[in-house]
Amino acid sequence: METKQKGPLGRPRGFDADEALERAMLVFWEHGYEGASTAALTNAMGISTTSMYAAFGNKEKLFRKVLERYTEGPSAYLARALEEPTALAVATAILAGTVRTTTRPANPHGCLGVQGALSTSDSGQEVRDLLVDWRHSGYSCVRERFQRAVDEGDLPTGSDPGLLARYVTTFGYGIAVQAASGVGRDELQEMADAALHNWPPLFP
Repeated sequence: METKQKGPLGRPRGFDADEALERAMLVFWEHGYEGASTAALTNAMGISTTSMYAAFGNKEKLFRKVLERYTEGPSAYLARALEEPTALAVATAILAGTVRTTTRPANPHGCLGVQGALSTSDSGQEVRDLLVDWRHSGYSCVRERFQRAVDEGDLPTGSDPGLLARYVTTFGYGIAVQAASGVGRDELQEMADAALHNWPPLFP
């Protein structure tokens, strides 16, 4: 008995998923989670709504994939900064990386992790929580690195790694907000240099 040959189980997507994700990242980065409509996303990605759902899931799942891409791409300076040999070099690299990333001419200004869900409605609570966790994760990594600096004698005994990490990360997020408001790279770098002029800062 002759058996009919079955066709392929799935049709190829017909688009570059990596490029589509990159374009979606730029839309979310510029407009935030709530401001990025499905129509704007699919138009930028060059695909239909059906294809977007099939490839990436719903809008929230797409945003989660975008945040992963942002962490491994534009925001990867944080992981590199933590490898610097001293706490001062770590702090310097974090703020310099923030300035560079938030002011690149080819990208939206500001930080996806800060602006992504600033004004979401109740339906965006999970995304807001996701970004809170994302920012806290970055802070925790910096705190752990500064704790190591205390243990190794690079930071003075009695230094508070948590407070220093909060100081650096909060200042970095402030840079991102200023960048989104149109403050230029040179001025932001001057601010970063001033913030680290007396390192480590003395807290009461």
